[in-house]
Amino acid sequence: MAAVNTVLVVGAGTSGLALAVPLARAGVRVEVAEIRTRTDTLGSGITIQGNALRVLRDLGVWEEVAARGFPFDSLGIRTPDGTLVAEIPDARTGGPDLPATLGMDRPELAAILTRAARGAGAVIRPGLTVRSLTPSPEDVEVLFSDGTSGRYDLVVGADGVRSATRRMMGVDDVPEPTGMAIWRVHTRRPPRVERTELVYGGPCFIAGYCPTGPDTMYAYLVERARDDAPADGAGRAAHMRRLSEGYGGVWDTLRADIAASADVNYTWIESLLVERPWNRGRVVLIGDAAHACPPTVAQGAAQGMEDAWVLAELLLGADRVDRDLFDAFTDRRYDRVRAVVDASVTIGRWQLEGVRDADVPGLMREVAALVTERP
Repeated sequence: MAAVNTVLVVGAGTSGLALAVPLARAGVRVEVAEIRTRTDTLGSGITIQGNALRVLRDLGVWEEVAARGFPFDSLGIRTPDGTLVAEIPDARTGGPDLPATLGMDRPELAAILTRAARGAGAVIRPGLTVRSLTPSPEDVEVLFSDGTSGRYDLVVGADGVRSATRRMMGVDDVPEPTGMAIWRVHTRRPPRVERTELVYGGPCFIAGYCPTGPDTMYAYLVERARDDAPADGAGRAAHMRRLSEGYGGVWDTLRADIAASADVNYTWIESLLVERPWNRGRVVLIGDAAHACPPTVAQGAAQGMEDAWVLAELLLGADRVDRDLFDAFTDRRYDRVRAVVDASVTIGRWQLEGVRDADVPGLMREVAALVTERP
């Protein structure tokens, strides 16, 4: 018998939906409140490492993900002029039967997980958020933005790095800027782009791209965070195009698409690690609401999905919600997540400070070895 009969998940991102699927399949009544009116149009591209693919396989959606994504098993390193200087085999952190990495359109992944959650019986409520939480030893009373209310055995905050759930719990942690920012654009994939390739040097700290499907990819440029970034779409496209002029090779092909794009995204890179425990009574945080890291080791989404899988396993294997359950959750997650966040922040700091003898490959190998083990 599960420890819970009713669960409210706040946020229909990858972490929240990855939790909703196994709980609903086991007969738990799951509701997912999502402040956006649609859950399948969020973001552009996502790089999914093998340990996240392992979770997606366990959720039963791997075949659908594989059919819509672009798998690859190596990383390319190029000079700013486009010359290939290294091909590095990527660690298969999800096991030998899964690719090392898969690029995908983020809306496609959201749509697959949304269908899986609904198919399992979860109720997804778009355009709705939580106004207040009133916990008791037995349950949590929730007041929603539409004036309705409900009582749940457990409330899970999966509502991202600026989590309102975290604030309502009384947790004061907030994301900290790292000093870097990232420009992203979704664009057409030239046939020669068959894996993630990175450039260190030129006008940016990192220039990279990742294939996301047969005809699509996303490209990104990481520079020092600026307060004067253009706010309008045309201004952002023009700035990203100017930055891209410091790079050759594939970037020569991408420039026209960048200039014509109305959807160039600019985001300051932040980090967050909420100290344990991640719960206050029967309200608990997962994913970016509890921890967020720079994209330097591409583990943000993976760690959130691992949170969801571990929490679901514990909830379905226990007969009550108590301190032991939450302790077991953070025992299995906290040190692993902290190591990933610390490594991501360290690599970014090395780049900001221009550390020339930094062992970036060594630190990335340590992370890969860590996440290869099941959480």
